[in-house]
Amino acid sequence: MQRATIAVALAAASLIGCSGAPPARAAASPHPTVSPQSAAPTPTPLPLVPLAIDYMRQQEYPGSDLVIEQRLAAGSNYQRYIASYRSDGLKINGLLTVPNGPKPATGWPVIIFNHGYIPPAEYRTTERYVAYVDAFARRGYIVFKSDYRGHGSSEGQPASAYGSPDYTIDVLNAVNTLKRYPDADPNRIGMWGHSMGGNITLRVLVIDHDIKAAVIWAGVVASYQDLLEKWHPPAASGPPPSIRNGWRQAFIARFGTPAENPTFWNSISPTAYLEDITAPIQLDHGTADEEVPLAFSQTLAQQLQADSKMVEFYTYPGDNHNISNSFWLAMQRSVAFFDRYLRG
Repeated sequence: MQRATIAVALAAASLIGCSGAPPARAAASPHPTVSPQSAAPTPTPLPLVPLAIDYMRQQEYPGSDLVIEQRLAAGSNYQRYIASYRSDGLKINGLLTVPNGPKPATGWPVIIFNHGYIPPAEYRTTERYVAYVDAFARRGYIVFKSDYRGHGSSEGQPASAYGSPDYTIDVLNAVNTLKRYPDADPNRIGMWGHSMGGNITLRVLVIDHDIKAAVIWAGVVASYQDLLEKWHPPAASGPPPSIRNGWRQAFIARFGTPAENPTFWNSISPTAYLEDITAPIQLDHGTADEEVPLAFSQTLAQQLQADSKMVEFYTYPGDNHNISNSFWLAMQRSVAFFDRYLRG
C-alpha cells in the first residue's frame, strides 16, 4: 500500500483554440499601395462543446428544493428517504439519509455519493451500494446518492458520462440542492465516487470549488488518450457498444484523435485542469481490478503530487473493482478522510 500527502498549491489553466480567415483583398490597381495601418486578422475562438470544462464553468446549476417522495425503513441511527430535485428541468430521484438527534448549529456535514455504472433500466434507488451508504450515514453524515437522469424512475434519457455532461450536471445541481436543504451544512460538503462516479467526481472538482474533500474508488480518472487507447473493460461491465463507442466515434470524426487535436481533447478532460483543484483527494484501487486499470489511479496520484495537491493513495493487493476483500479497511479510510476534512 502507498500513501502520499502533499500540501495544496493553486494555479490556473486554460485552453483556447483559435482559427481565422485571411483579410479580404481589394481589386488590383495599376499602382497598388500598401497601407501602413494594415492589421493582422483577428483570431476567432473555436466554440466550446458542452462537455468542455471551460464551458461547464460558465453555466449555472441552481438545483432546487429537495422534495421528500417516500419515507423508507430507518437505518440504525438515521432516517432514509427517496427524495427528488430538479436538474435541467428534469425530476431526478435519489437516496437521502439524515442522522437522528439534534442537528449541529451549522447543520450536518454532507456526502454527495456518485454511483458507478449500472444499466439504467435495472437501476433502483434503494438497491446497490447499501453498505457504502450505511457506513457514512451511521457516522453522522447526510448522504445523498443521485440516481442520475434516465435511471430508475428519474426523468430524462441516460447518456455516457465520458461523452456527455448530463450526469455531471445532475450532480452539480444536487450539490446546490443540498446546500439549500435545512438540515445540511452548506460549507461542509464532500463527494465520494466509484468507477464512472469517480470520473464524475473528478470533473466536479475542477468545476465547483465548494467541495471540501473527495474520495474516489477505482475511478475512471484517466486522460482521454488513455481512455481511448488503454481502457478495454469486459463487455458485460459497461454500457452497450452504441453508447460506449458512440461518443468516441463522433468526437474523432469531428475533431480528430488526441494526437491530431490535443487542444480539443484536453478541453474536455478534467485531468488537464488538476492545477485548479482545491479539495484534498483520497484514491483507493484494487490491484486486480479487471474493469478499470490500476494505472489510472496511479497516474492521477502522480499528477496531483506534481501539482502539489493534497492526495492520499491506497492500493489493495489482489482486490477487485469493488475492493470487496478489503472493503471495510477501505471504508474505514474513507470515513476517516471525511472526518478529517469535513468534521475537523
